[in-house]
Amino acid sequence: MENVRATFRFRQIGIIHTQFKEKKGMPIQGHLAPETHGTVEVFPEFAEGLKDIEGFSHIVLVYCFHKSEDYDLLTKPFLGKTERGIFAIRAPQRPNPIGLTTVRLVKRRRNILHVSGVDMLDGTPLLDIKPYVPEFNHVDNIKRGWLEGHLDKPGRTRAHGRFGK
Repeated sequence: MENVRATFRFRQIGIIHTQFKEKKGMPIQGHLAPETHGTVEVFPEFAEGLKDIEGFSHIVLVYCFHKSEDYDLLTKPFLGKTERGIFAIRAPQRPNPIGLTTVRLVKRRRNILHVSGVDMLDGTPLLDIKPYVPEFNHVDNIKRGWLEGHLDKPGRTRAHGRFGK
């Protein structure tokens, strides 16, 4: 099998606005902070693509970790002290700095989506939006790997600054 490496170019379709100006203090996952709110501004030339989005309670935002610099293939995650492989954690420093968060869609006003459960920096470039569909996204009989036992510890829902400002 041939080993082909490709380079891709993505087009920003909007911008995500949140109260978070720096990484420290941000939720480590949006689902763990449903009280956080933000807006998703879809650029006017893509606004028509929002037709019928109001029918969904949740949407998946695909975005760029635009403030992330460099990466290590082994790093310590937010919820641990042991180095793990970058593909076994959800740190923002990655070979391809792509983020993914499922948020609750509160309302739509033209090309602006009001959402809750945000975990991204203010000014984050939006790459795509997908509807959250439980029948497509939910799986049973999962294993949580090294995270088993770490997710139920109180007070571990906010970033502590290890991954920079």
